[in-house]
Amino acid sequence: MDDNTLVDSSFSATIHAPVEEIDIPAWCFSLAEAEYQACSPAHCSAGVTTTADGRRMSINVEVLGGSPMVQHYVEEVSQRDHLRLVSKSDVFTPTGRIQVGVIWDLSVKKIDDQSCEFTNTVHSTSTPELTEFLAKQGIPWEVFRAARKPISEAHNKQETPLFAKSIERHALNNRNSAGVA
Repeated sequence: MDDNTLVDSSFSATIHAPVEEIDIPAWCFSLAEAEYQACSPAHCSAGVTTTADGRRMSINVEVLGGSPMVQHYVEEVSQRDHLRLVSKSDVFTPTGRIQVGVIWDLSVKKIDDQSCEFTNTVHSTSTPELTEFLAKQGIPWEVFRAARKPISEAHNKQETPLFAKSIERHALNNRNSAGVA
């Protein structure tokens, strides 16, 4: 297998708030569980912790294609307009637990003075554990990848506009609490 990419999915949505008021890391690392759950029926739980070396980590639990996933997203790039999180995510299948690599990349770009474009990119990759798991099950890599792609893309397409609305609310609430008109 030359390319270990499982799925590379990217969708965008408009945020009706100035790009200067967006702070994606602040949103992500203060996201209430109920707000996370409201962004997709697949979202079960969310929380925040830190790694042993002090980096922030978002822990997300969701069910995709019938398989529960626990994602341990560690902050890799953290700027107000760009957050990249990297996870070795646990996937629980009927025949055992496996791990996949996931990069969750969120960014915004200015459209005009009152709006910006939010892009939600999810890139998942095979791990040695997944490769071994598939071999034991007799499942060809291409078959597994082809089955996973529409599930992951549908999920990302669904959650992207809802994440955009959540980030928008976060930005506007911060503006209002700061007394900005």
